[in-house]
Amino acid sequence: MHAQPGAGTYPDTPVEVRAGLDTEDGITPASDPQRWDATQRGYLPATSFRSRRANLSGGQRETWDRLWPAVGLSDIPHRFEPLDTRAWFGRQAPLVLEIGCGSGISTLAMARDEPDIDVITVEVYKRGLAQLLCAIDREQVSNIRLIRGNGIDVLQHLIAPGSLTGFRLYFPDPWPKARHHKRRFLQPATVGLIADRLLPGGILHAATDHPGYAEQMAEVGDAEPRLCRVDPGSSLPISTARPTTKYERKAQEVGSSVSEFIWKRR
Repeated sequence: MHAQPGAGTYPDTPVEVRAGLDTEDGITPASDPQRWDATQRGYLPATSFRSRRANLSGGQRETWDRLWPAVGLSDIPHRFEPLDTRAWFGRQAPLVLEIGCGSGISTLAMARDEPDIDVITVEVYKRGLAQLLCAIDREQVSNIRLIRGNGIDVLQHLIAPGSLTGFRLYFPDPWPKARHHKRRFLQPATVGLIADRLLPGGILHAATDHPGYAEQMAEVGDAEPRLCRVDPGSSLPISTARPTTKYERKAQEVGSSVSEFIWKRR
């Protein structure tokens, strides 16, 4: 269910290598200025990973080879410049960034229902991206682009300030142990970074089934002065109606309630 880097949703889950959390990990201003700067600002550190064999089916591999060059992007650390989304999508349209698409069920459904909005979704797991890519091909959905990499790298280096109409984060890894809370995606500085990337009136939409993370989300979101909480029934520039995935249904069956948050850039 938790599709954020570190979640371990898929069989081909990368072997994570802890990186950039503190000086014990060997990150210094001299050795890695970009990552050191990110840690000092309080952003969730980029996660280094090496993938095991992706174990794609023949059809998934064929679709990947055929479509990825046009709609996919990898090797983010080597591209520290904002994306030209107009060229990538072939049009100028409202832009939504989603972090952690999993297998892409919500991504596909929401993009299909809003063909006038362009969606960039970010995921580290190749198998999940391949599943979404096959669904895009099957249903001929043209307003989704995919990035394989770390969400903070994308947000910090590839998205221009004031360019997003929406930001979506659904069921990120809750990192339930107290000593791991600093690895949660929504930290104060990260929320500030999201607010900087949103247009005035842009929407931050987040959801979690973890009570502790829900409390943290509410706290850090409400504390950001450029954001204000809005009601789901309000007039918004993008839809916040998302499908219920099988993972969410399983969580509900065992008594886990879902907390949903919507903030608007002032």
